This record gives sequence, C-alpha cells and structure tokens, in this order.
Amino acid sequence: MFINEQVVLKDNRIIKAAKLAPEQVEKTKKGAMTHAILEAHNISDTKDELKLKFDAMASHDITYVGILQTASACNLNKFPIPYVLTNCHNSLCAVGGTINEDDHLFGLSAAKRYGGIYVPAHLAVIHQYMREMMSGCGKMILGSDSHTRYGALGTLAIGEGGGELAKQLLGKSYNLKYPKICLVYLTGCMNKGVGPHDVAIYMIGKVFKQALVTNMILEFAGPGIKNLSMDDRMGIDVMTTETACLSSIWATDEKTQEYYETHGRKEEYKKMHPADEALYDCALSIDLSKIEPMIALPYHPSNAYTIRDFLDNSSDILDNLKLDALKTYADKKNKSFFTGQGIIAGCAGGTFENIIEASAILEKGDTGSGRFSLSVYPQSQPVAYALNKLGCMNKLMESGVIIKTAFCGPCFGAGDVPANNTLSVRHTTRNFENREGSIPKNGQAAYVALMDARSIAATALNKGYITAGTDVEYDKHIPKYEFNRNIYEKRVYNGYNKPNYNQELIYGPNIKPWPEIPSLPDNLLLKVATVLTDEVTTTDELIPSGETSSYRSNPLALAEFTLSRKAPDYVKKAKLAATEEGVDGHLIFAKKPGDGSAREQAASCQRVLKGYANICFEYATKRYRSNLINWGMLPFTVIEDPNLLLDEYVYIPNIRQAVLSAKEEVYAYISETKEDSLNMTSKARRIKLYLKGLSKTDRDVLAEGCMINYYRKSK
Repeated sequence: MFINEQVVLKDNRIIKAAKLAPEQVEKTKKGAMTHAILEAHNISDTKDELKLKFDAMASHDITYVGILQTASACNLNKFPIPYVLTNCHNSLCAVGGTINEDDHLFGLSAAKRYGGIYVPAHLAVIHQYMREMMSGCGKMILGSDSHTRYGALGTLAIGEGGGELAKQLLGKSYNLKYPKICLVYLTGCMNKGVGPHDVAIYMIGKVFKQALVTNMILEFAGPGIKNLSMDDRMGIDVMTTETACLSSIWATDEKTQEYYETHGRKEEYKKMHPADEALYDCALSIDLSKIEPMIALPYHPSNAYTIRDFLDNSSDILDNLKLDALKTYADKKNKSFFTGQGIIAGCAGGTFENIIEASAILEKGDTGSGRFSLSVYPQSQPVAYALNKLGCMNKLMESGVIIKTAFCGPCFGAGDVPANNTLSVRHTTRNFENREGSIPKNGQAAYVALMDARSIAATALNKGYITAGTDVEYDKHIPKYEFNRNIYEKRVYNGYNKPNYNQELIYGPNIKPWPEIPSLPDNLLLKVATVLTDEVTTTDELIPSGETSSYRSNPLALAEFTLSRKAPDYVKKAKLAATEEGVDGHLIFAKKPGDGSAREQAASCQRVLKGYANICFEYATKRYRSNLINWGMLPFTVIEDPNLLLDEYVYIPNIRQAVLSAKEEVYAYISETKEDSLNMTSKARRIKLYLKGLSKTDRDVLAEGCMINYYRKSK
C-alpha cells in the first residue's frame, strides 16, 4: 500500500499527518533517521540548500579514468577522503587490445600518487567491497555508479556522475535541495523460496511508473526488518535505485552489529532507528509474507509480475509489452515458458546466502545438457572463499553450473550476452533495452528478465522452464558466514593519506585527455540532432553499455557511440552541425531523459560533439541533470511540446547574460532555415524554455563551458 501524503510513524503505526494537530506534526519533523545524517555532513548555513561532504567515495573502471582526468586538469593535489578504485566493469578481453589493463595500470598509479585505494580486477564488485570494508553507521558515501546503496548498513550512499566525485576530490561540496523522505514500512516474514529480488521487484513495480518516490530518500523501518538477514536487506537495498529515489537508509539492529563484527569493523556499528514520532512525506507499506516469486520483464525492473501470473497469461502480457519475439517460447496449454540462460551475479545476486540457497535447490538435480545454461558469479573473493570452504561451489559445479569470478558484466551487457531473440533470466540489477547486448542496427535483439536467485535455480532444475522458487522442495539451511580479510590485505593497495608525488600517472595509448571545451557564447544557434519521443530515455540509450566500455577513457572515441542504438544518425548530424558556418553546435530533445546509470558519459559525449543543450519536459533523475550542468550542457525544460523536428535551427539570443543573471525563462526561435531563426522572423516559432533550480555555481559552470574550465579558472 502506498500513501501519497505526509504520515507520522508513531508507536510503530503509520498515521496520516492530516489526522494530527499541527503542533504534533511540528514535533515530528526531525524524527526520521535521514535528518541526523544529512545535518552531520552539511557545511551550509541553510538547511534547505545542503552542501554535503562525504566520508568516502567509490568508482569502477568505466568511470574512474575520466574522473581522475577531470580532477587532474583542475590541479588535484591529493585525495582528501578515502577513494576506492575498483576494477569490476571493464575487465574482459576487448577488441581494443591493451585498453582494459592500461586503464587499470593508470588507476593503480593514480592511487599511489594521490593516496587512494585500488582493488584489482575480479577481486570484488564495487558495491560489495564498499559494504565489506568502507561502510559505517551514520556515514555518507558517494559513488560514480547509480547502484551506490549501503543503506542496510546504516550508510547513506548516493550514486552520481563523475563530475560530482571530481568536485569532492577538489574539496568542493555536493549541493542538494533538502530531499523528501519516504517511509518503507516492512512487516511479516518472507516465505521459503522467496528472496530479496522478489521484494525489490514488487516494490519497484509499485512506485516507479507513477514517479512516486523520484529523488526521495527511502527510509526502511518496521518489525519486518528483524526477519530479514543482512544479505536480504542489502539485496533489497541495492535495487532501490530502480525506484528512481536518491538514496536509502535502514534501521539497524543486532544483525547489523554482527555483520560489522564478522568483517572486523565493530567500531562502525551504532544503533539507528526513527524517533518515537517521525514525519515522512509519504509511505510504502510492504507485508513480506504476501510477496510471491516475481519476474520483471523487459525492458525495465518495473514491468513486475508474479511468476504465477506470467505463466498463466504470458501471451497477453507479452502482447502488452510488445515483446512478440518471445511468444515463441510460451506454451499456453501447459502454462510454461522456456528461457535459454540464467545468471546469478553482482552486487544484487552474487551474495553468500543467494548462492547457498541456489546450491541447495540444485543439490539433487542438474541443469541439463541442452540449450539452457546457468552461470554464478560470487560478488567477491571472500564470498567465493566462504562458499568454497563449505563445499557449496562444488555442489553447484556438479549440477552443471558454471562458476565465474566477481564481475559486473552481466549487469551491463559485457558478459553472458544471450543469443538473438532469446530471454535470459538474471538476478542482477537491470534489464534495460540495449543494455543486454542488443544491436538493433545489426538485427540483433536479446532480452533480460529479472528474477530472484531461488527462482532461477528452480528454473535451472527444470531445464530452463521458468519455475518459482516456492514450487520446489529444498533444505533451507544458512550456515554462518566466515569473512577472510587476508584476501584483501594481500592484494588491495591501500595508500590513503600516503600520497607519493614521485609516482607519475601511467597513460596507455587509448587514455586521452578531455578536449578543449568552449565557453557559452552570448547567443546560441543550434541544430536539432535528434528527437526522442519515448516516454523515458535511459542513460544506456544515450551512451550504450557493453562493447563500448573499452573506450571509456577516450572521450572522442567513445563519443562515436553516442545514441548509436537509439538514433544511429545522431553522431553524423552532430558533426555536421558543428562544422556548419554560423552554427555553434547541436541540441537533443527527449521527453524524459536520464533514467538509469550515473555514467557522466551520457552528457560528456554530447558535449565533446559540440552539444550545448537538452530540452525535455522533465529529467528522469537528478544525477543526469547534474551531469549535463557539469559538462556545460544547458538543462532546458518546457511545459508545452515544442514539436521540434530534425535539422531545425534553434536560436537562443542573449543566453549567456540570461544564465549569469539567473533568469529562469528564455525564449528560443525555431525554423527550418538559419536566417528565419537568427532574424526571429514571423516564420520562426517562438517557444519558452525554462532554466529553474540552478545555483550560482551551476550558472558559472555553464557560462564557462564545463566544470573543468570553471575550477581551473577559479584556482
């Protein structure tokens, strides 16, 4: 149940605030856990406009080179806080020759020079390492990955674009309007065969499509928490990203305490819970006992159905989602559905308990020797070590499961790509279009559905026919987890607070600096390079994952892939606009861009192609809009549809003055000819563009052309 109005949590009951006297409501305003954490990290004089400093940061090898290049260009001296560089994304052999390992060597050299922490490839996925080694109750962590979520461990963590991490490295703050807070109230206990992904998919299905919690902080409380293990909590928590919320925080208890003690960091625990009376902007109540095994169908985790409903009505559901290619695998008569691949991996799926239960389900059976295959990726070497020691890995291998190392590839299309027109079921974080390996222009389409590890194991036991985890019998026994710290101590480089300025940065041939980016001119004449009319445009559509990952350290090379799967002519049109006499560059229009990944390249790739603006009705996430600003892209919004057409000219006079003088409304003149737009003739359509919610720093960055120009100049 979702309550879309203010509520008060009092005596472990949810009460609508409207039913309380105003003085009672006033008393409850600071009762949420979130307030204390934000206030402890805020350096601003005002509580409404926060300026936050974080306790630690994390990046993986798709993002850290660009971040370090940005910070270095702004005269970075040393890492002021612990900064963890992991290597769990760009770790496969690539067509780019030595590119991957060159990036890793650059990362290690940067960790040594500036005093950072470097986690070698295949040792741990980014979020598991941060959980195990860097989290702490009451702390805040910033990561350049959208799934930066450690709320179950009492840590308020935020995923943002690389520009925001570069700012922290330069001693600047993360600026944020005080967020709204949504209570997630848990009751009951999950049934056997139901897992954390089932709860997460159910939750996402309830809130995402109506944008009920966008840019909010989710605060988890209620008696149901005690019935969840820490792996369960972390598995639900990491998926809060897919609700489009800003971050999450959970009440802590003796299980949280035990987690920290197990990992040799007992000093990081403190009890956290809402005050006796706490005010929230809205609330979602979830009875864990009523959650059934779920499936999230392509192309979003919010396409949530119970497995039971899907098997009963697969043809109709696939029709509604326009997934006709998959109907060939549906057996309407027998209410069954075949899938060719299963994956349990990453920060969401590869947990100790998920793999333990998957092993128990498969112990007396096998995956078969047919088309279906199952791969399991433990989320860190310590987790793999514990599973090995218990014999769990051997049981999985004996049943036909392929065991792989800690790697995030299946989450973003860089590993275990399914065959054309087939479905893969995965306990991973996302199933977006064009993320799982599809290349539409080459006639290649693949599909991913999200399911919990228990149902994936049950499906494997049934030789690839989708089966709910509750439909199989197995012995659910979770042994005590043993954490082996030596695995990290012997391989992780920890140079925090020990910068070595004699260490030169080691550049591979593909690591290129950011090109020179021009400042904002007095007036702008732009061409429309693409018009995207889907309800939401994801980050993965703006800059694809998968095979493009090899080029993340080369801005110009990566830019060639911008919108390649969504609008194949975009790059060509952007380049033509950049070379046309009298034209400054281009813009794109999308209804609601930026859902999904925190990767700043979705914005920076447009910028290096001389993009100057996005126009939309609204931005899907704060982080994408922040990426635009950091890279000097004007984040325009409109109220009325401008009906932009490809190759139209858009003239925005006096835009520099408007930005610097904090104007929130400007006019643009649109025509199919350059002359009509520039002269603002009667043939040109006039539209109103909005630039709301920009800070002074935001406006100065936009005027300078990007954050590199601004911070370099401000030194």
